[in-house]
Amino acid sequence: MKEGIKTLDCREEILAITKRLVGIRSEVNTEGERVIAASIHGMLASHPYFEANPSQFVMAPTVNDERKRYNVMAYVKGTKAESNRTVVLMGHMDTVGVEDFGAHQELAFRPGDWMAHLKDVELTESVKSQLESGDWLFGRGVLDMKSGVASNLHLLTYYAEHPEELSGNLVFIAECDEEDSSHGILSALKTLKRWQEEEGFEYAAAINADFVAPAYEGDENRYIYKGTVGKLLPSFFITGEETHVGSAFDGLDPNFIAAELTRQISYNPELSDMALGEATIPPVSLKQTDLKPNYTVQTALSAYVYYNFFVHSWAPEKVLELLKAQAETAFRNALDTFQERHRKYGELSGGEEREIPWKPRVYTYDEMDALLKDAHGEEYVNHMKDFKAELEQDESLDSRMLAARVVEEAWQFMPDKNPAIIVFYSSLYSPRVALTGEEEKERRLLDALDTAIEEMQPEYDHPIVAKNFFPHISDMSFVAMSDDMSEIDDMIRNTPSWGRKLYVEYQDVADLNIPVINIGPYGMDGHKRLERMEMTYSLEVVPNLTNNVIRQMLEAE
Repeated sequence: MKEGIKTLDCREEILAITKRLVGIRSEVNTEGERVIAASIHGMLASHPYFEANPSQFVMAPTVNDERKRYNVMAYVKGTKAESNRTVVLMGHMDTVGVEDFGAHQELAFRPGDWMAHLKDVELTESVKSQLESGDWLFGRGVLDMKSGVASNLHLLTYYAEHPEELSGNLVFIAECDEEDSSHGILSALKTLKRWQEEEGFEYAAAINADFVAPAYEGDENRYIYKGTVGKLLPSFFITGEETHVGSAFDGLDPNFIAAELTRQISYNPELSDMALGEATIPPVSLKQTDLKPNYTVQTALSAYVYYNFFVHSWAPEKVLELLKAQAETAFRNALDTFQERHRKYGELSGGEEREIPWKPRVYTYDEMDALLKDAHGEEYVNHMKDFKAELEQDESLDSRMLAARVVEEAWQFMPDKNPAIIVFYSSLYSPRVALTGEEEKERRLLDALDTAIEEMQPEYDHPIVAKNFFPHISDMSFVAMSDDMSEIDDMIRNTPSWGRKLYVEYQDVADLNIPVINIGPYGMDGHKRLERMEMTYSLEVVPNLTNNVIRQMLEAE
């Protein structure tokens, strides 16, 4: 290790903290989120440093959240050199559910008992070998990501005990609700901004501790990520022309168009965003349905589909442009197929062929909304305002179905009711983060990371490899942002459910804009029954890599 950056002997302590946190059932959107926050807060409250400095840790309630839950946040001020430079350590304390554990759900939170149970279960040879190795820990949350939180907690308390070794400041965040809507980190931004104002903190870097995994079968690399993928949920409201099923060719089934749209978009590598030498996985359908409330022998009036869409460099407006073009292609293909099948049916039945009356029509929501405001003025604006406000009172509607209902209602005002596709967004946008090194604070972090990996690699058998984009949704998206606010505003205009149920103060993200990387525990099967983490890397390498970056980032310039 670089002179002045000592190796921390921390495996057993972090393992003990991990097991303690795993033992607290903290599935997202349950009472357990409050329980684990109180437990972590209690750990800090009993520490001598925080007993002496009670204003430097807090259990802060979330804001704009329908649930009552908390983040635990704390900071240590270094005394080695006077500096406002500050590094943020972050990680989430919630987990996904345990339905996949079946009758053994309680064992999910007791790694020892769960691993003993697994010894009598048929496993693949590789999993069995890991189970028997003594270097892998199994259980819900061991990987995603309580071992990461434990590592961060260890580093915080280490510097609470040794502030003389720290230049600048170290902030710790254990946030809730990462697995659903990121209310935790979005609320934590308020506290970070307050501390920035009150304490003069200059946030130099943030280090997330979310889990990393093999990228492919047989991959031995342990990955560090220098930014993160962004995620959108482009959605499509599709109208057809209804008809009795006994006269099917007299109408146009919107499900038929929806099926062609999914064929056009899902798994399409033309929709992979390539940046910095890395490509996003193509979009895939997450929901496809018509909006008929019940069974009838009439074809549906409308259908609704939405797709997961990852981005590395494309702004939300660019994605809408791409998908509008894809929708036009799909619409045209569907009509061509319809015409050809109608012709063939006519040959079979002796009926006359006729030219279909429809043409491809695709609008963004913003385009349709502008058209309707011009056509109907205040009547439309006031009606939609009241309609949306009433919908927002329905707790059974999530933001995705709320958006569909708003678009469906707006469609009723369209002067031309011929079949069309409306494209929009219906859920939270997790902004992309690309560390390009164009700014000084980014270059400093990238250099520190390269140095940390170079110095740690000889101490560990497997390759430690830095990549540009964390491939999964994470709270990294809400401490930095590569989009500008005009691009965010365009996304908001095309998000019909924006309001009480779906609201993010992206300006807070833009104001802080802290360069962020991910150094997290290594393992396999996150979100699955056999979730497990490798202890040597997760409990020894991760905290020391993180510590090396902290020290370099906080050294006096």
